[in-house]
Amino acid sequence: MRLRLPALVAAFALVLLATPFVGLLLATDWHHFRFAHGDGSAVAVSLGYSLLALVLIVALGTPLAWWLARHRVRGQWLIDALLLLALLTPPLAMGLLLTTMYGPYGPAGSLLERVGLLLTNSAPAFVMAQFYAALPYYVIAARAAFEGVPRELEQIALTLGHSPWRSFVHVSLPLARLGLAAAVALAWVRALGEFGVVLIVAYYPQGIPVKLWVNLQDSGLQAVYPLLWVFFLVALPLPLVLGLAVRRRLS
Repeated sequence: MRLRLPALVAAFALVLLATPFVGLLLATDWHHFRFAHGDGSAVAVSLGYSLLALVLIVALGTPLAWWLARHRVRGQWLIDALLLLALLTPPLAMGLLLTTMYGPYGPAGSLLERVGLLLTNSAPAFVMAQFYAALPYYVIAARAAFEGVPRELEQIALTLGHSPWRSFVHVSLPLARLGLAAAVALAWVRALGEFGVVLIVAYYPQGIPVKLWVNLQDSGLQAVYPLLWVFFLVALPLPLVLGLAVRRRLS
């Protein structure tokens, strides 16, 4: 009985997770399955700019996560508080904050606009919104991955003549790859599915989340389902491939 109870609770939790997706499967009108005008463009916008945002997140977030995992400085709690603040800020509020800073009347936005960089309703604004939405998730997950790497192994690599950079590349990254893959997958899904920040900062060009909202407002639920299915199809492959590749190397 003691062994069966956790299994029953786990099964119930899985059923709860699956219920909304089963509802989507049943509610979709497969006989009249067609896309709304502009859905294809929304998919291209989301895929292209999400990949660009992911590259920036990994390039900037990985060194930051490693540094946070390996260094303790005075006022460390302020850094942790900043990460948590960025993570916990509601998306709509984050969009308003970005508009306040980077909008046409913001201190940074007015300066950037003079050199031709507009960070509202533009491609750079779209990428910026996804970057701010997903970066905290990546940094926190990647930091945990690096904290799981024994420091002794990095020190051994240094004593054997490796530079700090080579030690990072050949020791820290390989040993943290499972956690880093999870961090990349989390950042990808978070950036691709971001709605609140993008709605405020970059309503145009419309990506999948905003286009879903537009379809719902204009035509109702049935107009949402086709694009929603596409969203799942484009969101899932990268996390699945990363997970399978890492686990195959570990086995």
